[in-house]
Amino acid sequence: MPPLADLVSAARIVALPLRTKFRGLEEREALLFEGPNGWAEWSPFTEYPHEEAAVWLAAALEFAYGDLPPLHRDRIPVNATLPAVNTDLVERVLSNFGEFQTVKIKVAEHGQTIQDDIARIRAVRILYPDAKIRLDANGGFEIAQALDLVNALVESQIDLEYFEQPVASIAEMAELRLQFARLGVKIAADESVRKASDPLAVAQANAADILVLKAAPLGGVSRALAIAAEAELPVVISSALDSSVGLSMGAHLAAAIPNLQFDCGLATSALLAGDVTREPLRAENGFIDVRRVEVDESKLQIFKAQDHRQDWWLERLESAYKLL
Repeated sequence: MPPLADLVSAARIVALPLRTKFRGLEEREALLFEGPNGWAEWSPFTEYPHEEAAVWLAAALEFAYGDLPPLHRDRIPVNATLPAVNTDLVERVLSNFGEFQTVKIKVAEHGQTIQDDIARIRAVRILYPDAKIRLDANGGFEIAQALDLVNALVESQIDLEYFEQPVASIAEMAELRLQFARLGVKIAADESVRKASDPLAVAQANAADILVLKAAPLGGVSRALAIAAEAELPVVISSALDSSVGLSMGAHLAAAIPNLQFDCGLATSALLAGDVTREPLRAENGFIDVRRVEVDESKLQIFKAQDHRQDWWLERLESAYKLL
């Protein structure tokens, strides 16, 4: 592991603008550094505690300095991602993804209703009648709300590929999985994996059909791959609204999965209005390449975070580093 002083001196901190608000954010802050393997990104969301941020730092250090597992493919099938936007913005947002076979639609946004979610889903189905649809509530529903939404979609004859993290707790996920099964809907776990003290607990509780894995929150490519192997469930590799550098780590994880059955949530650079490279990791014909990303100095200057944010991130880096 490199000395902290080396990381501090190499750190480049950016604030990347988003095309539309996502998870309440209008820009995405990230700290980048370069190691012997290439560039890595450290970007735990700002509300995360130091203990959680340290896990993300371990992932970035592995990607920049460590040994990675062998890869099974050189490109990854990816889905489009639709934030919880109004229906009049659906076509504009999704047009940034180019061609795709699958759309993940965000639901359960604070301040919105189930009727808002249904309208957004119906808009996608009308615009893209052949696309597979998956939903993501980020744990924002109660069991009854999730069932109301799924029943409404069943009545509208809108099929779901799966419903990601409809409720927060593993116990609720397990209960809802049984009820979803009667409706022919699979359930996927995200927060129940990456924010749990035991990322395998959701699989052991039979509370999910699919695991959504993200390299950074799970401590890196190798650890996420080990979780996937032990869980013995199909997996989807997804991003945490990363720059192209962070997406590159996700792509390496997806390429290391022996049997990748689903499109992955790694096309999210389309949600950014700016990136740190002249060659963003963007989807082409529904795939992204598995490659390292070269950071462009001019982009680092254009999107350089304000001085007080630079200080905040460097202090956070020191706190997280001490926990490794």
